[in-house]
Amino acid sequence: MSFRRLTKLVCGLAGGSAVLVAMAEPKGYPFEKTKHNESSRKWTGVGVLQAAVPQTWSPGHDHTVTTSGNGWDSNWDKRDPLALINGKKKKDKEITSEELNTEVENNKPKATRHIFLIRHSQYNLNGSVDKERVLTPLGREQAEYTGQRLAALGLKYDVMVHSTMTRATETASIISKHLPEVDKVSCDLLREGAPIEPVPPISWKPDCVYHEDGARIEAAFRRYIHRADSKQTEDSYEIIVCHANVIRYFVCRALQFPPEGWLRLGLNNGSITWITVRPSGRVGLRMMGDSGFMPPEKLTRT
Repeated sequence: MSFRRLTKLVCGLAGGSAVLVAMAEPKGYPFEKTKHNESSRKWTGVGVLQAAVPQTWSPGHDHTVTTSGNGWDSNWDKRDPLALINGKKKKDKEITSEELNTEVENNKPKATRHIFLIRHSQYNLNGSVDKERVLTPLGREQAEYTGQRLAALGLKYDVMVHSTMTRATETASIISKHLPEVDKVSCDLLREGAPIEPVPPISWKPDCVYHEDGARIEAAFRRYIHRADSKQTEDSYEIIVCHANVIRYFVCRALQFPPEGWLRLGLNNGSITWITVRPSGRVGLRMMGDSGFMPPEKLTRT
């Protein structure tokens, strides 16, 4: 077997990177060495395979990755049609199966919600109070790029909701210049904070801060991240301009990932995260922290 064909075979089994490691450091691996122009080595097929395959792998054994055991909660937003009907059934006491089926169909969402989560642009970190934490000149440029990108997508946005903190408000105002037909609404629930104590833990905030901020940010999640109302007939496109911690928590909650893992994610200033919520309640992450529309020298994370 030629070396090229052997390399293709090994790459298919264990990944090319393992082969490159073996080529760079053959010592200690079961290669058969013969003299050839005083420098080359002859590698047997078995030797290369043994070097490339992880030591824990063995033929005939099941190496399937097991699931976490946590299933998908289809009623995560408490808007599943059947759950809504069950509540009405309890209230009305009696309802026929035919009436139940009709009610379920009438209460089924028909539209998909597209939610764009925008992190505010770079701001003055030296401000002692919120009103002094205004966008830097670079931050204003970043917001321009974000506004241009959202406009270039050619979508019919329904509303822009933004945090009441200065840096988010200013970012939303600049973006709005590129989307003049979109109404802006402010919301205190979207202010930055500490959603939940992260894991792995860090020495950052006392428990009382997580207790207070967490309840508020969870309330914001429940208000803005859910499937469409049954009366909504067309897909909607909504923009939310807020903060990194809020966005990262929203993503973990929406995907039903452990919310305490929010700090493991990173977002650039002015980046775009795109979440979709289907009529069935299925959630998709179409974009996470996209900032590729900005020149590299304009990218920041603080």
